[in-house]
Amino acid sequence: MKFRQYNKSGFMFKNLALLGILSIMMFACQYSDNNEKTSPNIIIIFADDLGYGDLSCYGNPTILTPNLDQMAQGGMKFTQFYVPAPVCSPSRAALLTGCYPKRVSLHNHVLFPNTEYGINRNELLLSEMLKEKGYKTAIYGKWHLGHQLQFLPLQHGFDEYYGIPFSNDMSMKEQIKKGNSKYPYYLPLIQGNDTIELDPDQSKFTSNFTEKAVGFIKKHAKENFFIYLPHPMPHIPIYASDTFEGHSKRGDYGNTIEEIDWSVGRVLDALKEEGIAENTLVIFTSDNGPWLVYKTRGGSAGPLRGGKGTTWEGGMREPCIMWWPGTIKANSISTSVVTSMDIFPTIASIVGYDLSTHHKIDGIDIKDHLMTGVEVSERPFFYYSSRGNIEGIRKGPWKFLRKKEEVFLFNLEEDIHERYNLAEKYPEMLIEFSEEMEIFDEQMNKEMRPYELVDY
Repeated sequence: MKFRQYNKSGFMFKNLALLGILSIMMFACQYSDNNEKTSPNIIIIFADDLGYGDLSCYGNPTILTPNLDQMAQGGMKFTQFYVPAPVCSPSRAALLTGCYPKRVSLHNHVLFPNTEYGINRNELLLSEMLKEKGYKTAIYGKWHLGHQLQFLPLQHGFDEYYGIPFSNDMSMKEQIKKGNSKYPYYLPLIQGNDTIELDPDQSKFTSNFTEKAVGFIKKHAKENFFIYLPHPMPHIPIYASDTFEGHSKRGDYGNTIEEIDWSVGRVLDALKEEGIAENTLVIFTSDNGPWLVYKTRGGSAGPLRGGKGTTWEGGMREPCIMWWPGTIKANSISTSVVTSMDIFPTIASIVGYDLSTHHKIDGIDIKDHLMTGVEVSERPFFYYSSRGNIEGIRKGPWKFLRKKEEVFLFNLEEDIHERYNLAEKYPEMLIEFSEEMEIFDEQMNKEMRPYELVDY
């Protein structure tokens, strides 16, 4: 079924000995090229709605994440890592383009099954950049940058795609459970460009996507590869396989997170088994904070205020771990302000891709930070709401927020909880930060590049 909509001259050798020698030499050269790769493999594991406080290495007392804990012990754990949007589609656009979502016109909330636009084909995605550098590329999981054929991953630099095109709650089966019997859209499971199942069993998502990733690792172990593993969980509705039912003291939500942790362990073990762990950069993070309206079926932002959909820290500060044995110092902790937009230019720098003539992006290269621990240069970070409106700025330790008629000023180094509003104490800072926000957003409005409309 084609995926569109989701409603109801050769050479002759006289000397055979010479032919044999040449064949051996050609094989040896190919083998050398495959095993002495100058660039690392790249794996990005991207959770959905994971909270800052959902992992044991970030302080959760009841959810056990031993594989992520070991990954953090063997790599770099970030304590001030931000995503530039508190909801799904904009955050994913930022990760893959290195841009604030508004720059690529995917900032206005999330894409739905009836949305008739998506990521523009003129944008250079991380997958396309790595494919140009000779990487084999695959995505297993949630896409959410446009569901029509022209927007799907195979049209944007991926060799393989197995997953869902939008969020797992955008499903007729799940909406009927909520009492919405008139919801007209199915959730498709897609392989390549084709729908292979409608409203599939979500309890198999984490394990199936993981095994696909492991198979890709084993198949391409002697080549450079990029795997994007964007898990649909722990976005509501949460599911875990039978193996993880009753696994966590935290209940259903904990089961889901502990299966994602298993997934991380499975991927890292596959790299070790193939002998390529030291030639692979693995990044684990999430698209935005926890969906707090679902209470215990949602996650925890730990010490942070707010969650998904908000510009409080809990909506946009995420757990992040980067692991590259022998290159990133083990058991290192980054307290620098780093963003998901920085991943794109950092990987470009690592693989030797020249971005000097590329579209303007907002991320910066943090390769030296990963390799030597040198502090990341200070730059402002701008908080955009779930509807793409600018609401705040982080500059040094300070965070200024403007929400309707209220203004807030926090020193995040001293007040991670955002409890103590210092706006009245520093009125001059309010003016300075407000003006800087307005200037930045005005410039962004001038520089915005268009999304792409569906071509029926």
